[in-house]
Amino acid sequence: MNRRSLSVVPAFVSLALFAVLLTASACNSRRTSSDPGVLRVGASPVPHAAILEHVKPILARQGITLQLVEMTDYVRPNLALVEGELDANFFQHEPYLAQFNADRGQKLVAVARVHVEPLGIYSRKVRALADLRPRAVVALPNDPTNTARALTLLQTAGLLRLKTTATHATVLDIADNPRQLDLRELEGAQLPRALSDVDAAVINTNYALEAGLQPDSDALVREGSESPYANILVVQPEKADDPRVQALVKALQSPETRRFIEERFKGAILPVF
Repeated sequence: MNRRSLSVVPAFVSLALFAVLLTASACNSRRTSSDPGVLRVGASPVPHAAILEHVKPILARQGITLQLVEMTDYVRPNLALVEGELDANFFQHEPYLAQFNADRGQKLVAVARVHVEPLGIYSRKVRALADLRPRAVVALPNDPTNTARALTLLQTAGLLRLKTTATHATVLDIADNPRQLDLRELEGAQLPRALSDVDAAVINTNYALEAGLQPDSDALVREGSESPYANILVVQPEKADDPRVQALVKALQSPETRRFIEERFKGAILPVF
């Protein structure tokens, strides 16, 4: 081996070692913190992250640092919780969690009910549902629980009739569709952007708010406060009694947080505690 080859070996070994250490560091950074003073929570940007930002100072006074991880879809937050990347998440309602656990064989648990985000029907084409044309295109969320929820809202609005009122209803459960509405399922985050291309869309409040819509004034029809779809704080079963988690539960259900929700969102979302 010549001198040039010998000089390359240490450099190669150093680079390989650096890569290994960098990978290990990255993996560790994605895991939940072992620091008892840190709580890592995944959340949708609006309104969940905003509510969590509000309670950060409350937890800080108790020596707990809330690390907020914003996520924009309905799949990754639960997977990240299962994989140990999060201590908790705050983005979903109870029927969605039940469906996730059933589909994935998991046992994630809700530790706090916080608020309801009334599902709404929005349109840029009509000002009232009575003005929807025959065969109008209506977009729905494509995840099973919110599809069922959207169908129930359309039934409540008198646009169709279902064979069942169960939370797992699908388009196959439509018994009567007098206007022959063309129902199309889209990923929830895409619904506000699709408003210009469809006659109406059934949109979750968090996505409506992110898109600049005002649910209390822009929605043609909305669910009421009696909705069973309360948004919840979720953890792995072994974390349910964790003092950090219980401190977050108490902060989320405090009178201060109720006032924050009522004043910040002005009826767009409704506290349920």
